[in-house]
Amino acid sequence: MTTRTCSSPASAIARSAVALLLLAGVASAQPGTVTVSPARDAAAAGLVDIRTLAPDIALDMRYAGADNFTGRRVPGYDAPTCYLLAPAATALAAVEAELHADGYALRVFDCYRPVQAVRAFVAWAHDPTEQSRKALHYPGLDKPALLDGYIAETSGHSRAATVDLTLLDCRSGPCVALDMGTEFDFFGPRAHTDAADISAVQRANRQQLRAAMERHGFANYPLEWWHYTLRPEPDPHTAYDVPVR
Repeated sequence: MTTRTCSSPASAIARSAVALLLLAGVASAQPGTVTVSPARDAAAAGLVDIRTLAPDIALDMRYAGADNFTGRRVPGYDAPTCYLLAPAATALAAVEAELHADGYALRVFDCYRPVQAVRAFVAWAHDPTEQSRKALHYPGLDKPALLDGYIAETSGHSRAATVDLTLLDCRSGPCVALDMGTEFDFFGPRAHTDAADISAVQRANRQQLRAAMERHGFANYPLEWWHYTLRPEPDPHTAYDVPVR
């Protein structure tokens, strides 16, 4: 991805990343290294439904409905299903099993993301009339600034080894989400995993999630506390565009 040179605070934050992320936790791939698979369905792509390995994992698949930064269901998400390549799905199920034994659980916001969904994000960013979720997701940024480092045309999620999630505490009755300091898909410095201006409790919650994920091979993207990718990626040079069903 090529970004414009800009002296704004938003640009400075974006350039501080080792690899720029798209809006909603999308990592840009190295130019020219990723091709889109011709697979037409999940089975042909080798995608695994996480519920086949972790039947009770909590899913809150934001892009399959209107509760996301675009304010509407995102194209490519026909169902609230979490698909991942088998190694990533197996690793995530192991995280869930370990947490469950200690009275905790995961809540997943996004997994595999079709290429068509990423294109829809770019189209949304170019639409100045749609501002319905600005107060929740990008209160400190004007929408055009999102194209300067936050939104690009490729997505690490499309390679099916990246997940967006949070941690639940299930020790005292119904599971409740731990306080992470920001909502999922919040754009600003407070969403950085090691943000300075969060409480000690919020920092400890983020660290607990990170430690659990790292024990099973997932690496956090430091600008987004919710964003994890299995390392090494099972297939870093292939993206997919099959619908989530």
